[in-house]
Amino acid sequence: MRATLDNLLRDALRSLEESEGWSGLAATGPELERSRDSRHGDFTSNVAMRVARTYGRQPREFAEALKARLGASELVDSVEVAGPGFVNLRLSAEAIHGELRRVLAEGESYGTSEAANGRRVLVEYVSSNPTGPLHVGHGRNAAYGASLANLLRATGHAVDEEYYVNDAGRQMDILAASVWLRYADALGSELPFPANAYQGDYVRETAARLVERHGDGLRDDVDAVAAALAAGATGDDGDADARMDGLIAAIRSAAGERAFEAVLDAALDEVLADIREDLEAFSVRYDRWYSERSLTGSGAVGRALRTLDDSGHLYEKDGATWFRSTALGDDKDRVVVRENGATTYFASDIAYHLDKCERGYDVMLNVLGSDHHGYVGRLRAAVEALTGQSDRLEVRLVQFVVLYRADVKVPMSTRSGDFVPLRELREEVGNDAARFIYVSRSNDQHLDFDLELAKSESNDNPVYYVQYAHARIASMLRRMSESGSGGPDPATVDLGVLEQPEERALMVALGRFPELVQLAADNRAPHHVVHYVRGIAAEFHAYYNAHRVLVDDAAVRDARVTLALAVRQVVRNALGLLGVSAPESM
Repeated sequence: MRATLDNLLRDALRSLEESEGWSGLAATGPELERSRDSRHGDFTSNVAMRVARTYGRQPREFAEALKARLGASELVDSVEVAGPGFVNLRLSAEAIHGELRRVLAEGESYGTSEAANGRRVLVEYVSSNPTGPLHVGHGRNAAYGASLANLLRATGHAVDEEYYVNDAGRQMDILAASVWLRYADALGSELPFPANAYQGDYVRETAARLVERHGDGLRDDVDAVAAALAAGATGDDGDADARMDGLIAAIRSAAGERAFEAVLDAALDEVLADIREDLEAFSVRYDRWYSERSLTGSGAVGRALRTLDDSGHLYEKDGATWFRSTALGDDKDRVVVRENGATTYFASDIAYHLDKCERGYDVMLNVLGSDHHGYVGRLRAAVEALTGQSDRLEVRLVQFVVLYRADVKVPMSTRSGDFVPLRELREEVGNDAARFIYVSRSNDQHLDFDLELAKSESNDNPVYYVQYAHARIASMLRRMSESGSGGPDPATVDLGVLEQPEERALMVALGRFPELVQLAADNRAPHHVVHYVRGIAAEFHAYYNAHRVLVDDAAVRDARVTLALAVRQVVRNALGLLGVSAPESM
């Protein structure tokens, strides 16, 4: 609807340009917007105030000239000039009814478009280190990323979803060491367990399965590690990180590299399987799980660094190799190869993004936790250095979730093991409530997650309130079917009998859905869908409470049922974009 009116206003500008002998006016954007107050019409434009004086006219005079050229359209009931020169348009009944019929004719595809024309987008999200189960903070990232992918597909993008598995580096070594120590503990050895090791029950469970597979076959290695620790292999300089590195080295040395890697692989398989299962149960599914280890094994890291070196973006300093990222907007240069010859985590990220570019994506959209804000500048610099196109990388940061249980904040630290797993949250409040609430606020705002509200079956619970609108309509249709009444034909039903102000307002609101989907996709903002569908539900509940739908008058009943069917369809489509179900009963 908005696009049609936009074209109508452009035609009026073109007509005015031709009659006055002006140039350039037809190319002026009309900037048509929905009116905030229905008393001022359904749409408004400030084009007269923006351009009138350029052509030697007063804004109101210019607006009146536009009005004269808009009044003949069958889509417009009235045109008014207001204030200093706003042009306000009120939709005709024919336009409103036509859009309502379109809702039901298009069904599940209503609200979608091909606006992006197949532009390829890779959405990478969650990508949590596989060092433990997902917690409720990761859940927000998952809900946002999955909803964003749905919105992009709905607006004509070709979307792939990817999880980058950080299965290399120090954190994985710490996980392997943590599992190894719990394995030793299960065999009766009394090795010290560092505070900065991974403490969760999942570490003990993985170690227990290691015992099931190997029994005490690794006992000699455990004894060798114990001897190394007793000899002070981890150092005693008071630095916890240094002691952890020493512990890892002692285990590697005493157990052997193959045994250490076997423990690491066992731990990685356990954690990744848990993460994958958790996300799939949350209706989050990826097209690809991309291993960081594969970058090193394939030589991709070395090739990416050579690409940067060949283009003059690397230099040597203090025995290390640095990426000259400050020349591309970063706040400081970054090390890519350490003094000991080991490549950094950032070097792997550079190789990963080079691979993304080579796969032909127009946009690489990374969804990161807000604690990664300092990483954005270096990633943009890397992509620009590799491709000359910094705008191919887009980063969206997701702020923290604060979970409340009985008015008490719940900590979410993976290392300490004192955290609330996503699985536990899902089991307590349900997937629908979790996904809906997670995206109810902008991703760049902190989110307070109220467990009690999420579980309540009341109008205060936003997802319950919206789903109830859908279930309420389904219940009404069942009653209608049980009474032997046939459903109306949306293509022929007389919608002119919908004369109540609430009916017109609801029909106009339903027609906003395609614009809303485009807005949410363009702004990477699923919360717009949440706010919209809550508004639709509120308008429907108020209407349903004030006016009977299944009245004796067949013409009125059929028209009101048709309106209810359109509400049901739009609510279902909106919830689908958010990964939330639309129940038939509650």
